Amino acid sequence: MTEKRLKVVIACGGTGGHLFPGIAVAEELRARGHDPLLLISQKNVDQEASKKYGDLEFLAIPAVAKPSTLSPKMIPFLWKLWSTARLCKKILRERNADIVIGMGGFTSLPPVFAGRQLGLKTFVHDSNALPGKANRLTAKFCTQVFVGMKEAIPFFPRREVIVTGTPVRGEMKCLPSRDDAARKFGLNATQPVLVVMGGSQGARRLNALVAEAFDHFPTGTQVLHVAGTLDESRVREAANGRAGYTVLGFCDDMPAVYAVADLVLCRSGASSLTELAYAGLASILVPFPYAADDHQTKNADAFANAGAAKLVQEAQLDGDSLARLVTEILNNYDIHSSMKKAAAALDVPDAAARVCQNMEAAMKK
Repeated sequence: MTEKRLKVVIACGGTGGHLFPGIAVAEELRARGHDPLLLISQKNVDQEASKKYGDLEFLAIPAVAKPSTLSPKMIPFLWKLWSTARLCKKILRERNADIVIGMGGFTSLPPVFAGRQLGLKTFVHDSNALPGKANRLTAKFCTQVFVGMKEAIPFFPRREVIVTGTPVRGEMKCLPSRDDAARKFGLNATQPVLVVMGGSQGARRLNALVAEAFDHFPTGTQVLHVAGTLDESRVREAANGRAGYTVLGFCDDMPAVYAVADLVLCRSGASSLTELAYAGLASILVPFPYAADDHQTKNADAFANAGAAKLVQEAQLDGDSLARLVTEILNNYDIHSSMKKAAAALDVPDAAARVCQNMEAAMKK
């Protein structure tokens, strides 16, 4: 730890994939004796999630989402970008900040740019195998770039890039027992559990396939389906009250979800994959087909190539093929065990500490 108590501003709003790693960094900074402030967006997802972390300090700023470069919306975007950067500069001055770190997306750009203008140490973290355009732009104003996967290194030429892994928030580090988790969700701890994380973004097809395939899963297989609030009622109707099929719209206790899971079916956002690796879980990954630059496929490739997951595109998936995949994994101990070990091998348990250590080291230079 540095001798100085550092004031660190963390820009991490917009999505859980940016927010939760930012919270993990803030928790680690606090533990190391530093003073973090988290800049989040005004979206409901940020406001609701931040309520769980009352010991941390949050401040909402206007989000800046970049339109298409040739869009007429670029002019108001540039104006909003400039005005948000000006606001961030004011916040950084009032905070007497030493460091600014962005955890991804265009919410990170104005604070990092403002920090660079003020001569502060600036950083950006990217969790994906294929970094987004926002982070590649933000990196131009950064002292160092941190990445969650080594596959991202080539996308930041002429920058100092350090592989830190993606930070996992503290609550993920204390999983309950399988028995307690099963009890929480009304499941049988002695029977296999397929966890489905459909989410709210474009997962209607994925959600529907699970109900379609359920009757063809191995005997005794249970489903814990986190369908997303927008699709909850439809999934409940499709599940039709079948025994062993539990549907949730939203779950704020993901440690319990992972504790009871034997296999996970989900999209391949970087934050989800980070938590799968941390929990050492086998998975079937179905990338969101409309993700920017198809970056979710690149994330899933990294896990599939390591033997931690089965990658299947949504267009190639139907009820029968999903049932076959689930059966292949759950009915074969060697395959299932190998996938779990491969997932655990991808975990970087001290990712938050690595991020903080590198920022501390940069301050000493």
